[in-house]
Amino acid sequence: MDEIVVLVTVGSEAEATSIATELVEKRLVACVNILPGVRSIFRWEDEIIEEHEFLLVAKTVSTVFDQVASTVQALHSYSMPEVIALPIQQGLPEYLSWIGDATMVVRDPT
Repeated sequence: MDEIVVLVTVGSEAEATSIATELVEKRLVACVNILPGVRSIFRWEDEIIEEHEFLLVAKTVSTVFDQVASTVQALHSYSMPEVIALPIQQGLPEYLSWIGDATMVVRDPT
């Protein structure tokens, strides 16, 4: 199993809650942490932009990343949302197992 952390930034708490809830309800992710107070500075359409955002930190498995990304994109207010995945290199085995169990992934018993 390839557990991953998916990072998504959004512009409002309501949007963060909506996306997080949908991902968990669809069993695409095991858990989403919503972190307020993120200050983002980035280049967009050749301008330097500063925004106050919320960061979603979702735990899931790589086999459903495309579904996570498409769900986020369908619900997100940005034309090009940040949806990136980072591998989980190590973790408490029971927690990593729970990530797979809580998502739609069926574990191979072997």
